[in-house]
Amino acid sequence: MRKLKEDMRLAIEASIAAGKEIMKIYLSENFEVERKADESPLTIADKRANKLIKNYLNKTSFPVISEEDKQISYDIRKRWKTCWIIDPLDGTKEFIKRNGEFTVNIALIEDGSPIFGVIYLPATKIIYAGDVKQKRAYRARIDNVEAIASIFTEENLIEHTYHKEKIRVVGSRSHPSEEMDHFIHKTREENQKPIEIIPVGSSIKFCLVAEGLADIYPRFGPTMEWDTAAGQAICEAVGLEVIDLITSKKLLYNRRNPVNNPFLVSTIE
Repeated sequence: MRKLKEDMRLAIEASIAAGKEIMKIYLSENFEVERKADESPLTIADKRANKLIKNYLNKTSFPVISEEDKQISYDIRKRWKTCWIIDPLDGTKEFIKRNGEFTVNIALIEDGSPIFGVIYLPATKIIYAGDVKQKRAYRARIDNVEAIASIFTEENLIEHTYHKEKIRVVGSRSHPSEEMDHFIHKTREENQKPIEIIPVGSSIKFCLVAEGLADIYPRFGPTMEWDTAAGQAICEAVGLEVIDLITSKKLLYNRRNPVNNPFLVSTIE
């Protein structure tokens, strides 16, 4: 347990260090935007954050799966009981738009399930951390590693609350879809309540549901394991599930195919 706590601290340190590097580039006048094979954007911030995070996590005994690295063969990965899954800069489109809605995502996976996750919002210096085994999640404002111990206090615990008057649906700011429109219409009819749409970028959506600022996060467009692993850990730490809408089971990780099926996080039973 002590070693695991040390690894969690390293992950938090890594997220803060990466966030500082990202903000240096974010606040600069210009940065180049490349295009990956799938046409998704890539910046020097993604690359530098990836290198920084791996320098930290390489001190642990667990291998790393990163969005920005060449993907390792499943024949090798399937032997990993425990591994890290990271997205050094989730919400690159939001980063390019300079709207502040981007995150650093780091998750620790054991037997396919997230057991710890950290999401850091560099623009606001807000950090979320979820320890699934201890069923405790935290939210704090922090910008230096010396203050890490202050995250894990009672006053920073996330206590999930429910909203009774309306249903707040959080959705992607950059990836609207017809499926989402249909879901909203169906949810309104089934629950007979007003629907409030909250558009936001990156893994912040998981955080809003976890702390009770949104009620449902449905995702129908494509996402990858590194987009969701840390957010799922934080949600599970407060007792919420991230359900695969194809299998009706929770999302699992370090799969052969890293592309997620559509999924749902909901506080509505």
